[in-house]
Amino acid sequence: MIENYIYWVSTALLSLLYFASASMYIAKGDFVRNAQAELGYSAALLVPLMIVVKILGPIAILWRFNVAISDLAYAGMFYHLLLSASAHLGVRKPKGSIPAAVGIILLAASFVTQNVARENPSPYAPMAIIHDAFK
Repeated sequence: MIENYIYWVSTALLSLLYFASASMYIAKGDFVRNAQAELGYSAALLVPLMIVVKILGPIAILWRFNVAISDLAYAGMFYHLLLSASAHLGVRKPKGSIPAAVGIILLAASFVTQNVARENPSPYAPMAIIHDAFK
């Protein structure tokens, strides 16, 4: 039962992190473009793409209309958060990597507990492997 709460709280907080980030990308476009340029990225192409990804990723996980797409969203978020943290650390701005570190923790909690809370299990989540081993 506790895993169910862990899943929904971590997934809700992760989604909130992504939706807030997408909102900031939309509302403070110039600030985001300058911050991306400081990290060495081409903001003109990256920012519009990231707005779409930061909205669709959490929707795919929350709605879970297709388990494979949900797992793909988890993978995409993992790589995004990992690269975001390393980009901030690479330019010696460790405070900028804190949201990504929190996101990785929330993502891990959500991914590991998803099969307890969801009707359609993911074949890649650890709980599926443990559950199948004891059948």
